[in-house]
Amino acid sequence: MQDLTLKTLLDQGPVVLDGAMATELEKRGVATDSALWSATAMLDHPDAIAAVHQSYFAAGAQIAITNTYQANVPAFVKAGIAAKKARQLIQQAVQIAKDARADYAASHPGFQAVIAGSIGSYGAYLADGSEYTGKYHLEPAAYQEFHRERLDLITGVGVDLMALETMPKLEEVQALVDLLTKTHPQQKFWVSFSIADPQTLCDGTPLAEAAQWVAQQLNAVAVGVNCTALENITPALKTLASAVDLPLIVYPNSGDQYDPTTKTWQRTARSHQFDDYVGDWLANGAQIVGGCCRTTPHDIATVSRIMRQAEVTDE
Repeated sequence: MQDLTLKTLLDQGPVVLDGAMATELEKRGVATDSALWSATAMLDHPDAIAAVHQSYFAAGAQIAITNTYQANVPAFVKAGIAAKKARQLIQQAVQIAKDARADYAASHPGFQAVIAGSIGSYGAYLADGSEYTGKYHLEPAAYQEFHRERLDLITGVGVDLMALETMPKLEEVQALVDLLTKTHPQQKFWVSFSIADPQTLCDGTPLAEAAQWVAQQLNAVAVGVNCTALENITPALKTLASAVDLPLIVYPNSGDQYDPTTKTWQRTARSHQFDDYVGDWLANGAQIVGGCCRTTPHDIATVSRIMRQAEVTDE
């Protein structure tokens, strides 16, 4: 398991990513309607986090994203948790994912998966929906100061790669990747953007331009989009595929609609219709496919099934 990399998995064919953490925690009785979102579970329900990871492994996921997207020391401190405890919780989230993988592998011979350390944007820390608008600005050094501690904590425990996800602003990604490259020069990563439309980041940067910048970075292993509507994925893939040769990663929302004011979701007619889309995503170059907000192990099992069927057809 220690020698397994994302590239190793990709060499074997399209790779299945996991799905939403918060949705599954809610099903287990964990409240997530706060600024800490799913990170609240680290306080009182670490076993629930482990159970969610294992439910995705059982559904076919080959990548587990750590429960650290919204977990950063300033957010915990703002919620009344001491900084020392916050640091422990962030590292605990990484270890939970690694232990869940080890436990699942112990009872499932041949199982392989990598762990991706989640880094959400500064907009996610603001907890006001800014990761979907990009309406914030810091100087590069300030972005780096915000992200530095969490990067160090996650890499200190050890992950197979970093997931820089739901990123609405190229300037923040550039500052973050510069920090990561200088402080952890061997650490592989992917960047997944938050988009306004299939051609444009939330900050107005052309998606093709942003992807091209990522593709030029030495340790980048994939680029793509996440936390967007199912119907945006195919046109976004066409934009990406025309711009870069890097493996493409996509993990849309379930189709439910989010209200950042009430921090709740409403089901729509397009909710959980992965059956209708995954084949097109694969045909348009997707190499890593999973789910973001409100997706479930059932959705990931659908992704896995369609991927395996596509492999048989190709043979």
